[in-house]
Order: sequence, then C-alpha cells, then structure tokens
Amino acid sequence: METTESSTKKIGIFNANIIDGTKQPAYRGHLLVEGERIAKIYPLEETSKLEQLELNQRIDGSDYVLTPGFIDTHSHSDLEIITKDILEPKIRQGVTTEILGQDGVSMAPLPIEHIKYWRNNIAGLCGDSDDIDWSYKTIEGYLKIISSTTTTSNYAYLIPHGNLRMNVVGLENSQPTIEQLEQMKEIVHEAMQQGCLGLSTGLIYIPCTYAGEHELIELCKVVADYDGVFVVHQRSEANSILESMDEIIRIGLATGVKVHFSHFKICGKKNWNKLDQVIEKLDEASRKGLSVSFDMYPYIAGSTMLGVIVPPWAHEGGTDKLIMRLKDRKTRNKIIKSIKAVDSDWDNFVEFAGTNGIYITNVKSEKNKMLIGKSLNELGEIRGQDPLEAALDLLVEEENHVTMVNFYGSNEHLKTFICREEMNLCTDGILVGNPHPRAYGSYPKFISDYVEKLDLISIEEAIYKMTYKAAKLFGLIDRGIIKEGAYADLLLFDQHQFKHLGTYLNPRQFPEGLSMVMVNGQIIYNDSYNRTSCGNLLKLKR
Repeated sequence: METTESSTKKIGIFNANIIDGTKQPAYRGHLLVEGERIAKIYPLEETSKLEQLELNQRIDGSDYVLTPGFIDTHSHSDLEIITKDILEPKIRQGVTTEILGQDGVSMAPLPIEHIKYWRNNIAGLCGDSDDIDWSYKTIEGYLKIISSTTTTSNYAYLIPHGNLRMNVVGLENSQPTIEQLEQMKEIVHEAMQQGCLGLSTGLIYIPCTYAGEHELIELCKVVADYDGVFVVHQRSEANSILESMDEIIRIGLATGVKVHFSHFKICGKKNWNKLDQVIEKLDEASRKGLSVSFDMYPYIAGSTMLGVIVPPWAHEGGTDKLIMRLKDRKTRNKIIKSIKAVDSDWDNFVEFAGTNGIYITNVKSEKNKMLIGKSLNELGEIRGQDPLEAALDLLVEEENHVTMVNFYGSNEHLKTFICREEMNLCTDGILVGNPHPRAYGSYPKFISDYVEKLDLISIEEAIYKMTYKAAKLFGLIDRGIIKEGAYADLLLFDQHQFKHLGTYLNPRQFPEGLSMVMVNGQIIYNDSYNRTSCGNLLKLKR
C-alpha cells in the first residue's frame, strides 16, 4: 500500500468512548495521533502521560464515540473525486475511504474511440464533465489524474468488467475469441499488479451482460491469484435471483475467488417469498468453503440509470443504437411489449417497481429539469401520454442521460440481511441531480434506525460492519480499525444524535451529530472543511 507520510504533527484526543471496529466492547480512553498514524492508545488512568506531551492540538472527546472512518464499499464518486476538492456528502456522514469502479461500468480503461458513448453511458451513475481530459486511456492514467488533484478521501479501484470488455471486444453482443480473452486476462493481471482490489461487473448493464460464465471464470482465475474480490451486480435481483446466485456461486467455487454481492436485495413483492431460499444459498456456499459476502444500503428503494427499464437487447451497440431503436415505431412497440411482460427473464424494473414506483432524479437538459422528482405516472400525466411512451421519449431527448429512484423492497428483508455475518454497509451513492438520500445518509441512518431505534444490533457490531469488516475483505491493511500503528482515519460523533435528515423529495441534507472527521491524521471536517490533499490511493496488500 502506497502512502505519503505527513508531518509529525501530534494530536491528542481525550476521554472518548472508543469503538475500535473489531466488535470488541466500547471503552473509555485517550488517543495520540502522530503524523498519519495512531501512535498510542492510553487508558483513562494514564491521562497525565498524554497531557505531558507537546501536542499541536487537543480534542475533547468526552461527549462522543471515537470510531474508525467508514469504508464505502460501493461508491459512484469516480468522477466527483476528480472534479470536487472535497466529497461533502460522504465526508459529512463519516466516509473516509471509497471503493470505486463499481457495477462494471466506470471511468477506465477507456478507449479513445468510445469516449463520447461511454460518457453518456456512465453519466447517470457518475455524472459528466468537460473540465477533465478524458484521453487518459488506462486505469493507471485515470488514477494519475486523481492523484494530481486535491483528494481528501482515501480511494481504491476495482477493474470494471464493462470497460475491460469494451476495451478488447467492443460494445456488441459477441463472445471474445481465445486471443481476446487472453488479452482481457492480461489487462486484469496488470491492473491487479498495480494494486486494484479485484474485478467488478454489472450483469444487467452493457457490455457486461453479454459475458458468459466461461469468460467470467477465466477473468476471476486471475483475480483469485492475487486474493482479490469479485464484486458483482448479479444478473437478476428479482424473478431469476436464485438462478443468478447459482451462477455467481459456481464462478466462485470454480476459481476460489472471493465473491461479494453488490447492494444485495430481493426486488419486487412477488419475489419476497424467496427469502429463505436466498439465505440457504448463502449458507450452502459457505459450507462449500466459498468466501461470500455482500453490501447493502439501509433503504427499500434503489437508484440507477432510467435506461435499465429497457430490455438489454435494445442497448446493444451503445447509446446511438438504443436511440435509433426507440425512435423506430416497430422496434419501440417490441420494447414496450417486453417491458409490459409478466415473469420477465431480465430484471424488469417496471415489473417489480411499477411506473408509480419509479421517480426521475436527474436529466441532462435544462428544459426537462422540472421533471426531477416526478414518477413515470406523473411524467405521463404531464405529457398527456402513456407513462412508458413518455419515459422512452425522455430517454431519447436526454440521450439516455437520466437517473431514477425505484421502490422495490421489504423492511423485513432489510432487517434480516443486516443481521447476517456476510453483510457490510455501503451507500451506492449516486451524487448527481436530486440523488437518492443514501448518498447523504446511509451511515447515520444505519445507526439511528437499527441501533438506536430498533436495537437490532449493537453499536459495536454496527461499527464493525461499516469499517473493519470491509477492510479485511478488500485487503486494506491497517484501515477500519483503531489500534496502535493503524492509519488515523477517525470519527467523533454523538451516538444518540447521529441522524440522517435527507428524504426522497429533499435528499441533499447533511446529517446531524458528526463532530470530527480525520483522514490519515489530518482533520478534514469539524466546524468547517479543511481542503488539504491527504487522501491516499489504497492498494490490495498481497
């Protein structure tokens, strides 16, 4: 892991209630931070030893818990980390480390010939900007851009399968030749050597969706050689979730790769009765020796690109061809028929959320900004159209640059999954437009709802699921834990007042109760922001 040592500034934190991230009981004590790391932990009775030191800063932690900084294992800050000098929505909820490159669709690698299409394709997840040079081509080039900017958060990168496939195979629905597969494997090998944490895929997104099991097995063999993680938005979280899990578990067992399901859930009321079978598959995978885990955000609504309401075959070849198909009446009728079908063999968001449960959260053009916050039913009413016709017209007008929130889930499922050992927290936070409130509030909501209100898990268990569990899984050494010698990514907050305020209608609200955020020994937030570049690129420790 590469780091840049800061000065030997000494900070003393006194009288805090320390929750170290390991699930051990909280205890009162003092902490000495020296440079980037935790130099010493003192019990309460050794107050004088810390007081006698020549400290640059003294912080009273009497009213707060002191925890490791939160690790967001599913982040979509891939562009914002370049264009913003501080990621306020994340810092203000305590996130100090973000794992980028999610869902198989991210910033790099990016062939020059695909820049225009790919910018449109990922705009709904990551946003878009004319203020950066998009000709960086490789993962290494992209990470160099981040390192040259003011970065106040730690970050790590997963190899995005869609970018990888686009780089070698292209955007068509075709299988790689033997030579192309070897080329893909070589890129994975090089990226893992450079410190990437693993491979991500989003099997509902193009071009990831075109990959067969054999391709994924071959790529995951390389990842497994480095003890990396296969992070997967599986092919189905709805009608075919059981078959989808079987595929991913087979890949894990065939390769020995660590399997991590992204934003784990069961979509659609008609599928909620599959909970016991889903849990049995997790248990069976563990019994067979597979390392299996998942992350979640604590909400029953999700958020992604509105284009996913269109069946995968209509996306083949990229945005330009999608728009052509949507403009052609005969093909559009075929698309609408597929969307309206029952028991779809693809993740049909309209089937499991309904047009009344899908809301527009971001668009590209000014003329359609007034549609943000409207459901597809409301969109249809405004335009005097069938909701689906109106939605498809909007995709054409916005060149597929539309983001949505969709309601799919069960609170009982949330509580069940939270209590599973495999679970850690994430935001899956899309920061553009009128975002899902998870982008601003996942971590405080987890504590205020499931620790404070429901007493579902202990505060120690909750902190573990937000810190050290993720660090262990992704190979982030000396992160997510309070111990002597660990990196000083630290938070102070009032456990009983740490609350999310954002709603689906007004999500851009910062939480209450957070007092301090420290990244690599530098205070990034207390009463105001410190925009010092102190974030590090975190690499897989082999």
